[in-house]
This record gives sequence, C-alpha cells and structure tokens, in this order.
Amino acid sequence: MRLSHRRQFLATAAAAGSAMFLRAATGSSEKRLEGIFPIMQTPFADSSALDHDTLANEVRFLHRIGVQGMVWPQLASEYVSLTFEERLAGAETILRANHALDARSRPAVVIGVQASDIGTAVKYARHADKGGADALVAIPLDGGRDESKQMEYYAAIGGCSTKPLIVQTIGNMSVDLVLRMAEQIPTLRYAKDEAGVTLARLTDYRKRGQILHGVFTGAHGPTLLDELARGAVGNMPSSGFADLYVAAWQAWKSGRQEAAMDIFGKTLLLIMDARAYGVPGQKYILQLRGVFPNTKCRGEAANVLFDDQAKEAIRRAVTYSRKWFKA
Repeated sequence: MRLSHRRQFLATAAAAGSAMFLRAATGSSEKRLEGIFPIMQTPFADSSALDHDTLANEVRFLHRIGVQGMVWPQLASEYVSLTFEERLAGAETILRANHALDARSRPAVVIGVQASDIGTAVKYARHADKGGADALVAIPLDGGRDESKQMEYYAAIGGCSTKPLIVQTIGNMSVDLVLRMAEQIPTLRYAKDEAGVTLARLTDYRKRGQILHGVFTGAHGPTLLDELARGAVGNMPSSGFADLYVAAWQAWKSGRQEAAMDIFGKTLLLIMDARAYGVPGQKYILQLRGVFPNTKCRGEAANVLFDDQAKEAIRRAVTYSRKWFKA
C-alpha cells in the first residue's frame, strides 16, 4: 500500500472514529464485547505476498455468517511471519473492509498489537487506535514466561489508546497477574485465556469478582459450553466454521441448552480436524467455502504435514457440516 493511500485511510478512519466503545475511565457507557470473535487466517498469494483482496473477502465472509467480532493478527494468523509494514497494511485492509459494511450489523474489529519489545507494540497500538479498531489484544512478552515484565508492557499499550485492551494469556501467566493488571490499567477490560487449565481458571476468575468485563476462551473451544457455563463471554476460534460456534453461542445465551449441545456436537468434528491439521487445514476449510484461493502458509505453519489424506478428511467434515453453515 502506497504511503499516500495509507495517510488517506488513516485520516478518513480517524474522522469517522468508533462509536462502539467509550473510555471506561471517564465513567461513560461501553458496549460489552461478547460472542464469537474468530482469529482470522492470513491469506498469501502463491508468491508469498500478503493477499489483501482475500483478506478483505474474509472480513465480508465473517460478516455474512454473523460473527460478533474478528481478531487479527494472532498466533493462528501467522503474525510472527509478517513484517511491520505488512501488519500495518493488513490492519488497514481489514478496518477499511469492515467500515464498508452496514454499520448496524458490522462486527467489532480487534487488532493484535503484540511485539517483541514495548516500543514496537506501542506503535502497533497507536496505529490501530487511529485507524478505528474497536479493541486491541496483545500476547505477552517472551511468551508470558517472566511476569515481572508484563505490567510495564501492558500499561504502555493500554496507555496509548482509549479502546478496550484484551490480554491474551499463554505460558505461565497467572489469573492473579491478569487481575492485578486490570486493577491498575484502566483500559484493560478483557482476557483471552489460553494459559493452564481453562475451566479451572474460569472458575478462579469468577470467584475473584467482576474486575474484568469478560473472559474469552480459545484453543478452538472443544469445551465451549462448559466454558460458557463457568462464565466465559465467548470464544476466539478459527474463521472457517465460525457460524457453527455463533449458532451454539446464541442458543446457549437464549437459554436453549439442549439446542446448543446439539449444534455444538456437530461442530466438534471440524474442531478435531482444525486442531489436527493446524493453519493449513484451517485455510483449506476457507478454500472449500470459497473464501481463500489456496492454503499458502509461511514459517512454521508451512511445515505442517498437510497431505491428500488430510484434505480428504477435511472435505468429509465440511461436506457433512454444509447443511448447518449459514453462508
């Protein structure tokens, strides 16, 4: 993306602003984040260049199937393989595509701003804030191994934006650390919890009170309904079959627990394939659904075993599930 185009985009987005969220510290109302927020896969052309047209198509697909939000770029987005400029340009593509949707139904956009140093994370956060992201999310420094570094890191990110900040827990990050950070960082309002044993940690969050506005789960949510029963506000799965998660979440939220169990039982087949075949498998589901043109990956994801038998397994699961897909 040329610099002039980027400047024009940022000026337009900043003028439009984001009416969805207001700073919690001012006492203003703030729309709660909840529901299904898929981690977007990152499309690459055969040349390995970032495919902006397909990335925008993924935004429109997620809107059609009714997700409440979308998140990019995180671990399943192969963010470690993206350059600084690609991350900025990709965020702009997603935000621009989302802003073009009907304002009454467009999902929230959460931009990942993690980096290996605080200064770079702050640059990502400022760019996302200026571009009109609805919220920010960050994976901890050093894989969450050193808790002593996280307070400064998340405080710096949270301090340069008025948007809700989501901490993505991994490694050994404790519930206690997350809640201590939430008490001291006004914009830190949510967690995506993927450290330790999810169900036990959800119980721990709930026992500790309402410091956070909500806790999302991840890891493809194989125990999603149990997670919701323990207080999770939603899940951040992969994109390819997020409509099945949406249907299960909506049924559960409306009190139709048996319907939620029936729907989610059908989702588990795809979850097992997504976990088994990694990012290439997740992209293949999007290819089968007409969203992605290929399964091109970079970095470690490119080395995942994804052979003809893997493709056949996923085709069977997608064929079986088509009758429940929304679009």
